[in-house]
Amino acid sequence: MKAIHLFIVVFLSAFLFPVQAALRAGALVVDATPKQLPVHVNGGMRQRELGEVGSPIKVRAIALDDGKTQLAIVVVDSCMMSRDFLDDAKSAASKKSGIRSDKMFINATHTHTAPASMGCLGTDVDPRYPLLLKRKIIEAIDGAKKNMEPAQVGAAVFDANEFTAVRRWIKRPDRISNDPFGNPTVRATMHAGNNWDDVTGESGPEDPDFSLVSFQSLKDRPIALLGNFSMHYFSGGIKGIHADYFGLFNNHMESAIMPSNNNEEIHPPFVSVLGHGCSGDIWRRDYTKRPLTNPSIQEYTDALIKKTLAAYKNIKYDHDVTLSMAEAKLPLKFRSPDAQRLEWAKAIVEKLESLPKAQPEIYAREQIFLHERPQTELILQAIRIGDIGITGIPNEVYALSGLKQKAYSPLKTTITFDLTNGAEGYIPPPEQHVLGGYNTWAARTAGLETSAEPRIVETCIQLLEKVAGKPRKIIKVSQGPAAQAITSAKPVAWWRMDEFIGPRAIDEQNRADGTYEDGVVFYLAGPNSKAFTPGQVNRAAHFCGGRMQTRIPKLGKSYSVSLWFWNGMPADSRPVLGWMFGRGQNYSAQATGEGLGLNAKGQLVFSNGKETLTGKANAGRWKWHHALLVRDKEKVKVYLDGKLEISGVANAVGSVETLFLGGRNNKESSWEGRLDEAAVFDRALSEKEIKTLFLP
Repeated sequence: MKAIHLFIVVFLSAFLFPVQAALRAGALVVDATPKQLPVHVNGGMRQRELGEVGSPIKVRAIALDDGKTQLAIVVVDSCMMSRDFLDDAKSAASKKSGIRSDKMFINATHTHTAPASMGCLGTDVDPRYPLLLKRKIIEAIDGAKKNMEPAQVGAAVFDANEFTAVRRWIKRPDRISNDPFGNPTVRATMHAGNNWDDVTGESGPEDPDFSLVSFQSLKDRPIALLGNFSMHYFSGGIKGIHADYFGLFNNHMESAIMPSNNNEEIHPPFVSVLGHGCSGDIWRRDYTKRPLTNPSIQEYTDALIKKTLAAYKNIKYDHDVTLSMAEAKLPLKFRSPDAQRLEWAKAIVEKLESLPKAQPEIYAREQIFLHERPQTELILQAIRIGDIGITGIPNEVYALSGLKQKAYSPLKTTITFDLTNGAEGYIPPPEQHVLGGYNTWAARTAGLETSAEPRIVETCIQLLEKVAGKPRKIIKVSQGPAAQAITSAKPVAWWRMDEFIGPRAIDEQNRADGTYEDGVVFYLAGPNSKAFTPGQVNRAAHFCGGRMQTRIPKLGKSYSVSLWFWNGMPADSRPVLGWMFGRGQNYSAQATGEGLGLNAKGQLVFSNGKETLTGKANAGRWKWHHALLVRDKEKVKVYLDGKLEISGVANAVGSVETLFLGGRNNKESSWEGRLDEAAVFDRALSEKEIKTLFLP
């Protein structure tokens, strides 16, 4: 009878009080500093040799187990590691630790001062280092598993916008430069924002989120802290081989969170693990501000640690969490050279007597590599730790790609690590390829097909759905008072310009979707988020040679256009800085269509091709302004930021149904800058309605 009673008690306990997930976590740091010097160092166009150690190179591993899923997250102080190298390391580490290879997530910090474990541009792989690094990865994974203990986990995300900024800027249409192949294709490039006269603005958004995932024992002893930040390497300030700001950050965090007790080392020691986020177009220097600041690497890291510790102290923990991990293999093609480029490349490479040094030599050699390896296979991964999602991509990923995943992820917190499980170069979104620049030039560092980025991002979102066990979020753009005012005025079309990608420009009214031409980039910051999209960042499109074209049937001679504009062209750079709106037959030889733009002095100008009406006030560069065009047959009124600027008479074009944003029908002096919240009305707005559409 006692046995029966015991069975009943156990059964009821299991039914009424189900066993909670038994999360276990362990971590370990292993020194991977080379003993034999000098070593090859990649990360630049040309090979470098470093013969001293500025700071240790380390492998940092976290092992997790919930009783069903066992996995390892590893971050290596390396510029990049190849797929073949990591496959080999994973296989050996699996035999040693028992953790499956497809449950290993290995990321490179992208420090540009670590030994070269793979070839890149003008640098060859170091002949000795990869074998050492492989042994250290195996040791770190196995040791982290051995250190596992019952654990709890929590996450935090804080805004670190002052530590990161967009480094890829769009150049003026009259300042285009040549690529290494001799073609004038460079419309956007790294660090061009250093000279404001040359540029029209950033080429994409930044991601200011600094993400933390903290693991503690059940007695609140710190085990590990996994960090992620979208900021490229720092560079400078430390001589020789070193782990960049990632290493400084980890060392200081370990000292701050788990200081030694009377010089006695606590075992197992706490491990800080800072990995690389979506930093393909990101760096620390904010070119939008003057004077440019230049803190030392120590000052930069200390300030970042201060904010990190403040966020860390507020993390709330949960030990009742489960794990899930999924992997996908995505085949992709490289942009292999055509016959003419291959012939050009071979002629240059045949004359080389040593490693290439000049850009044409470097990229000629890269064409040979791409010709010999026309396709590849990417390993993409997603991990779920409770309601925390982590994705890994083997590329240098733009901030926009990470923002897309966060927007659609079904999990509360989502973090993307780039250069994970391989290194297959930059993956610019498709619209960025049109603008050229270093991270689009076909090479092992940027050679994937132009459609690679959306395919990679979509696969990662699907993996997040798989590990979460639920579908992606449906994105809804909020409507603040300014957006509600547009709705109340009943436009026939309204483009909020918050798209992640073209070519479709979505009409909020579902009547007149437009088409973005090549030469438009997406998801930059728009005007007045509190007024338009409370709780979200208002997003805008940046026009750089392309237009948005649409058609509104039965639009008569009386109509109105409300839009927000941000001009990127400096004053007096050309007679018309840019046309922000146009109406007329596409590619008309004569500019007989209507247009609203800015003249060389930054004043509003309205033209029908024959008659021109000009305002007086200057619309400052790189500032958001509101323009409202009211057409009442031949009468024209144009308002700037709620004030009447133009009032005159000009013949109307008639019943033309084709409209343009970002340019006119003849495509001359197209808009160079951002546009947002553009609405068209099929009537001349009343004075009462006009007053409601500008909210400063």
